[in-house]
Amino acid sequence: MVASLDNVRGLTLAMSSSAFIGSSFVIKKIGLKKAGDSGARARAGSGGHSYLYEPLWWLGMVTMILGEIANFAAYAFAPAILVTPLGALSIIFSAVLAHFILKERLHMFGVVGCILCVVGSVGIVLHAPKEREINSVGEIWHFATQPGFIVYSCVAVVGALFLIFWAVKRSGHRKMLVYIAICSLMGSLTV
Repeated sequence: MVASLDNVRGLTLAMSSSAFIGSSFVIKKIGLKKAGDSGARARAGSGGHSYLYEPLWWLGMVTMILGEIANFAAYAFAPAILVTPLGALSIIFSAVLAHFILKERLHMFGVVGCILCVVGSVGIVLHAPKEREINSVGEIWHFATQPGFIVYSCVAVVGALFLIFWAVKRSGHRKMLVYIAICSLMGSLTV
């Protein structure tokens, strides 16, 4: 794959997006802890909104918004096959910053997970196929009406509805995986 100036811009935006988003979690957590330590108002975990008065929490929110804007802009310069895997790097930034700034312990499985994220992201970026140019809305419509996409879309929507109306009631309060699966299925349609 030949690196064009647009791809370099897109990759730079995607990596800066990961840095902003990863650091935003740490900044917001510091703000939440500070708001909870004040004791004047109810904590966020018990329905309070004292964190809304904490400037550090807002700084974390602004940092996350900047990261999302950079991520959105990255898609304008580089193909999705290059930008999307770099989103996993926000996990690395967050884990490393939490270890050093928040003094949270990163266990062996966390280290292995971070290494796998980096290896996977780099592997996908290095071996990404050349993206096909789309010149019109008609071409997008043509791809969206292919039998394979229609079948996948139907399976994804039916699967998400099943999870929403059956699995959430049954075990959604105990298992976060149900909500992750719903978001993943619906998010896969936008990709």
